[in-house]
Amino acid sequence: MSPELFVETRGHGPDVVFLHGWAMNGAVWRPVAERLAQDFCCHLVDLPGHGGSGMVEPYSIEAMVAALDAAFPLPVQVVGWSLGGAVATRWTLAQPEKIRSLTLVASSPCFAQRDDWPSAMPLATLAQFAASLQTDWRGTLKRFISLQAMGDASARVVARGLTDELFAHGEPQAEALAAALELLRSTDLRSEIARLDLPMLLQYGDKDTLTPLGAAIWLSAQQPNATFIVHRGAAHAPFISHLDEFVDCQRRFLAGV
Repeated sequence: MSPELFVETRGHGPDVVFLHGWAMNGAVWRPVAERLAQDFCCHLVDLPGHGGSGMVEPYSIEAMVAALDAAFPLPVQVVGWSLGGAVATRWTLAQPEKIRSLTLVASSPCFAQRDDWPSAMPLATLAQFAASLQTDWRGTLKRFISLQAMGDASARVVARGLTDELFAHGEPQAEALAAALELLRSTDLRSEIARLDLPMLLQYGDKDTLTPLGAAIWLSAQQPNATFIVHRGAAHAPFISHLDEFVDCQRRFLAGV
């Protein structure tokens, strides 16, 4: 049985589902939703174990997709950031008739480095986060947020925005943090990306150290018809640091589907 997902809905118009990244929650999308609400019905989802949503057992991308599928029975457009992008991709692969468009934001089909995949996080970095979660999970989240903002021209603004939304809306469950971090380590969707057949928008920052631009370039090569946007000076959260530019790109793309 799928858990009840916490979903904050704003606006009216075509339905757009927003999925957040590891350890965060749907509230990170509020500034985007406020600007799109006049033209779109924006659904800001807390993934299982995050914010106000319950856990899934076992904790897997497939279980998260099942929960989303139950919550949204009608066709939607989907925007996925980081881990949320992997969930959105798997949802699209599983239910191609339901997903009208797919936006990937600072996401990757494979988040951890492999011998043939250098544009990703080192396995040692993920291992350090996993170890520190056991002793100081709040401190670990703050360090992770700092990494997401590192290199961004608006690093302080990005870090403050992510931190404020994380702790104000609802802290993630410790069990979910560890399980979702393992998903970041183990997920590899590269062999399935070519199967995607729908309108796609890729939005990435050229200063992103967690999802290096090489991953986005690879995705663009696999999906040559996708719209590929590089937000210059942005790191891992272009929807915060480059809000107006990000929303303008989203609006044009979503309206054209």
